[in-house]
Amino acid sequence: MAENNDSTTTRAGATAVPARPSQTGPTAPQGSGGKLTDHRLGKFLPGLAVCAAATPVAMGIAHFVPLASALLIAIILGIVLRNVMGDLPASWAPGMQFSSKKILRLGIILLGAQLVLGDIMSLGWKMILVVIAVVAIGMLGTIGLGRALGMGRDLSLLIGCGFSICGAAAIAGVESTVRARKEDVAAAIALVVLFGTLMIAAVPLIRGLLGLGEETAGMWAGASTHEVAQVVAIGGIIGPEALKVAVVVKLARVLMLAPIIAVLALSVRRSSASALTPGPDSEVKAARPPLVPLFIIGFLAMAIIRTLGWLPDWAVTAAGIGQTIALTAAMFALGSGVHIKSLIKLGFMPVLLATLSTLIVAGVAGLGIWLAV
Repeated sequence: MAENNDSTTTRAGATAVPARPSQTGPTAPQGSGGKLTDHRLGKFLPGLAVCAAATPVAMGIAHFVPLASALLIAIILGIVLRNVMGDLPASWAPGMQFSSKKILRLGIILLGAQLVLGDIMSLGWKMILVVIAVVAIGMLGTIGLGRALGMGRDLSLLIGCGFSICGAAAIAGVESTVRARKEDVAAAIALVVLFGTLMIAAVPLIRGLLGLGEETAGMWAGASTHEVAQVVAIGGIIGPEALKVAVVVKLARVLMLAPIIAVLALSVRRSSASALTPGPDSEVKAARPPLVPLFIIGFLAMAIIRTLGWLPDWAVTAAGIGQTIALTAAMFALGSGVHIKSLIKLGFMPVLLATLSTLIVAGVAGLGIWLAV
């Protein structure tokens, strides 16, 4: 019969499978599915184009506003766009999501090129212990207070990571590991931007009231302030010696992002294994996240390569520029997900938790530095 001519030959007892033209099927080779590939790539272009347009605008504004980083400006631009336009065009969504996840991870990898492990070790073991204490106590204290306030686990975790490690980049990195809700990510980023900006004014003011020396004030700024750019702004206000030590201390906190995300990934991996338990005869395997996310491996690899001196100065400079571009694009995409009306519905508790988290981190940092020096 005619149907037999359109069937593949199989062994006895097997069901014949109709043949399909390989160039049009879903399993078509990469080299022959031009239209399909173009369609898949094309869906990212509108959102990526918007991020690409916003990135130089944010970097340009930051150039003329010394106390504002390109990342901060990008987040603000994204928030403004989202709340002025209302619902963004659906065609932007794939590109925006790609920017907020894949491009963000690229930025974190390039951030590793700014770390020289020798500089961090030169802080001395006491200061390194202070950094570890700030991150550990800041995170655990924030999560514990969040539970006491009746808040969701994910929002408490995101606030704890953002305030204890490195701001919005830490929040986004953790979000990609634990798969938190978009509303929680937006709230955590908005809070870390707000409180980090307040720290730019607060740290120099408190330094004057307490009579802290320039180097000590720089250590405190690096150990307590959320974003790298905010630390740079504070150090620049206090003085060159403060700026130098503040950045090194802050980068030591950034380095803590790797083990924290690795631990969270392990936790999620175990949870996934418990939730998805196939039967003994089932061939279905639970989809679990990697033990250590690839972008964290890349981050550590870049730090090691930089420490070994294998990166020439021009490559370090290029990586720094690339990091700024990638993170700025990612922060714009993340900012575009911040809906102010939705944040207001969250109530006062997240603001209270952010306030308490800031006090914990600043307090542990201040006490630790006082004991260390």
